[in-house]
Amino acid sequence: MENHNAVQGNSTHVTSKLMLVVGIILVAANLRAAITGVGPLVNDICQDTGLSTAWAGMLTTLPLVAFAVVSPLAPMIARKIGIEYALGGSMVLLTIGIVVRSVTSQFGLFVGMLLAGVGIAMGNVLLPSLIKRDFPTQVGLMTGAYSISMNVWAAIASGVSVPVAHIAHIGWRGSMISWGILSVISILIWLPQLRKRHIPRRIKSNVNVWKFALAWQVTFFMGLQSFVFYVSIAWLPDILQSRGMSETAAGWMLSLLQFVSLPASFIVPVIAGRRASQRGIVALTTLLFLIGYVGLISGLNALNGLWIVLIGVAGGAVFSLALSFLGLRTHTSDEAAKLSGMAQSVGYLLAAIGPILIGFLHTALHSWFVPLVILAIAIVLLFIFGMGAGRNAYIGSTRK
Repeated sequence: MENHNAVQGNSTHVTSKLMLVVGIILVAANLRAAITGVGPLVNDICQDTGLSTAWAGMLTTLPLVAFAVVSPLAPMIARKIGIEYALGGSMVLLTIGIVVRSVTSQFGLFVGMLLAGVGIAMGNVLLPSLIKRDFPTQVGLMTGAYSISMNVWAAIASGVSVPVAHIAHIGWRGSMISWGILSVISILIWLPQLRKRHIPRRIKSNVNVWKFALAWQVTFFMGLQSFVFYVSIAWLPDILQSRGMSETAAGWMLSLLQFVSLPASFIVPVIAGRRASQRGIVALTTLLFLIGYVGLISGLNALNGLWIVLIGVAGGAVFSLALSFLGLRTHTSDEAAKLSGMAQSVGYLLAAIGPILIGFLHTALHSWFVPLVILAIAIVLLFIFGMGAGRNAYIGSTRK
């Protein structure tokens, strides 16, 4: 009887862990798709609603601003109501935002995108903390699993939004609201986690991550990779078209950039989690990044495909490495949540500024040369901060 109970208990534990893993992967699937699916529909939205192109650009910038504002608040909310309830609530808020933006007026579009941004920000910050708490010896593996889920669904959303919108009687509103199906499924799969409501006990030594140089190095690594990613998503097709590439081919190049990032976004965290120091990974990935952008600057247009592949692989690697640092550079899930809030707040503020700054420079200078040089400089800075963030050290253990 005791053996039977032990086997049954072990089976229940395995099932519970498996449901948690599936829940994490599904929550992660929602953290980009609801935004990347909007960009391809901008022309349809403008034509139908009369929205200007400038205001339409705010539809994708507004969630990034929400990320910057909400990210530092997410750990406090999780400490009050429990991380499981906070993540469940974030998916509910995202779903409401998806519905509101899809069925209402111009004003509702912005309200819906803001609500969706708040929900996504909560998930962005709290998933690394949850992984640190429940998978402390598998941070790299779990980070790889959820980052590849984010990237796969982001790429799918970019690719299918327009075809779905062109199905009879669907339109851009139907295409945008379809992502609510994914978020509702995620809520349903997450429901069992609400039985585990976990509110951490108050910690005597309450670490203020904002005071640590290591935390700032992780933060700027996160911020600079976000800056480069969102600039690339916004402007790479235009850059390639200015080099003589067709609109269709430039669009496929953007898809290529996202899909080649997938293997690196999974493999790099797994390797990083097995090493005390990640400096070698930082050096290799930033070198690939730099070669890609210097290649674009060089004007060797025959090799544009190679430059895009290098940028995509490096982008997937540094994104997942930045997420890994949130768990690898902290001792506890509470510290991971606070570092995540800090890094993603500053990071997405830089991300929101990036496309606007680069677009302004291009408009003013009528050239992509200076914007591309700025991206190359950003990658050099990414290397410098990455060498600090990648060293074998922990927040709370050192101020050096």
